[in-house]
Amino acid sequence: MLKKLSVIFGALFILCVVTGPVFAQMGPSTQAGKSNIAHLYLYEKNPADWTIVQGGAWGKMKYNLTGSKFDFVFNGHRLEPGWRYTLIYYPDPWPGTGLMCLGTGMADEYGNINIKNKVNTGNLPADTDGNYPDGAKIWLVVSGDVSCGENDLGYRMWGWNPTEYLFEYKLITFTDTDPDPVVPE
Repeated sequence: MLKKLSVIFGALFILCVVTGPVFAQMGPSTQAGKSNIAHLYLYEKNPADWTIVQGGAWGKMKYNLTGSKFDFVFNGHRLEPGWRYTLIYYPDPWPGTGLMCLGTGMADEYGNINIKNKVNTGNLPADTDGNYPDGAKIWLVVSGDVSCGENDLGYRMWGWNPTEYLFEYKLITFTDTDPDPVVPE
């Protein structure tokens, strides 16, 4: 019996090493119990059919469902080392008018990234979003493909390299408890 368990755990270990964190890739994108905390998984997807790329890049965002600011921590894995990425709220339709840059970071030598921020977003999704009221899209994109207000380009996607991005597993909602107007940060 002990030998059989050892073989099973060994096989699971090898599977995790080869394919990545199996349980994380199966993880739910949902509220944590009855708390104000929720989790969203983002995945590398095949743009031909939008299926998750098995063994591909992925990330997990922990965020508050309500608050005066959108408070989150995002950790991404298997990204291109040394590349700069931006976590965005992407409202439909293209090119994402009303897009918000939530935070930026650089993938380390192992392809991991950590982005943590509190952003004055207002409610997500915005009522002008094509996905309203169903939820908001959160993406991790290559920083060079998005304008975060610099160079008079406004806040929008101007590049499209979907094989280098992480896309949400499902749409999310956030309720802003502070009536102050949203000012891009």
